[in-house]
Amino acid sequence: MKLIERYILRRVGIMFLAVFCAAIGITWTVQVLQRINFLTSSGQSLATAIQFFSLFIPSVIPLVMPFALVIAITQTLSTMNQDSELVVINASGSPRTAVIRPVLLFAAMLAVISFLVANFVDPYARYNMRSMLANASADLINVVVQEGSFRRLSDNLYVQIAERKSDGSIGGMFIADSRDANTDLVYYALDGAIANNNGNDVLLMNNGEIQRREVKTGNVSIIKFDQYAFDLSQFTDSSGDMVLYAKDRHLSYLINPDKNDPIFQTKPLQYRAELHKRLTNWLYPFVFAMIALVLAGDARSHREARVSASFSAISLSLIVYWAGYFVSDRAEKNLSYVPVMYLIPLGVIAVCLYALFSGRSLSLPTSWSDRIQDITEQLTARLRPFYERFAGKKNTSGGQS
Repeated sequence: MKLIERYILRRVGIMFLAVFCAAIGITWTVQVLQRINFLTSSGQSLATAIQFFSLFIPSVIPLVMPFALVIAITQTLSTMNQDSELVVINASGSPRTAVIRPVLLFAAMLAVISFLVANFVDPYARYNMRSMLANASADLINVVVQEGSFRRLSDNLYVQIAERKSDGSIGGMFIADSRDANTDLVYYALDGAIANNNGNDVLLMNNGEIQRREVKTGNVSIIKFDQYAFDLSQFTDSSGDMVLYAKDRHLSYLINPDKNDPIFQTKPLQYRAELHKRLTNWLYPFVFAMIALVLAGDARSHREARVSASFSAISLSLIVYWAGYFVSDRAEKNLSYVPVMYLIPLGVIAVCLYALFSGRSLSLPTSWSDRIQDITEQLTARLRPFYERFAGKKNTSGGQS
């Protein structure tokens, strides 16, 4: 590899790592916030929660990787164009492959990584995540009997234990049940215990009362009891069995699924669609790299580049990815969409290869470019008075101080 190729590869790689790490961090944070109840209501330790949340990372890598790559390529090549580096490369007699080769090699490496992560690492992570969820569900009784705090069993159902005695019994219980939209139930008991009745977990409550309130009328009725059994089996899974879906399976299983799999028997098309999705999604890093090269790989003057190459490349990549996602989603219900799943990435690659090696350049139509430029100028003109007013106030305050 020539010196200029290593230079381009290094710059693209550094920019890719910066964008990729930032995108992974943001995506991971969003996933954690969406599932924060696993930490707050399941009684798991911090180390277990971190391990659980880290299992989401492999699933977002194939999604983030293509977009991080197209941003890295377009930003690097656009900066090199602004610094006249691409002009110098062309003027020195270097072929176009001096810019194309390192980018495509890097994209091919990322495509292979995406394939390995999506087909081997991500299913393994999903399996462990399902296992942790099953264990947390089976261990829910130990969570419930923790004293001194409210515990959420399900939507609108909360349990609070006042004391856990040394002999295993419970002193003081409170249950708030608002699952029925028409009735609110509140259970009080002085003492009780956890019992197992024919394999079902039951919360036995002694010396208590039930307050029943009708939501519409507001009428309240109180029922006192000597002993009452509250069924917990619907909230626990003593068997610890896991339900694995098509996304949780390895590639070999998708190729030859178990005919006795209950999920496969009910939704067989999902397995076929997931298989073809695994075989096509890994191409998108290469597809997006081709789009970026076509739109930002040539030296262009500032007058010629009416619309940012980064904007054009990212917009076109989003359209291509959305089309692939739409078709793969429809393939779960109709297998006639499967050929289109291959046609979209391969067709874009063919068009981009033709544009690269024929010397043609792809860009937005002139009318679109003019319209985008006009809108940008109008927005700038409207925002300029606010900016000048803000700058004037800032200067005035600075002079007074």
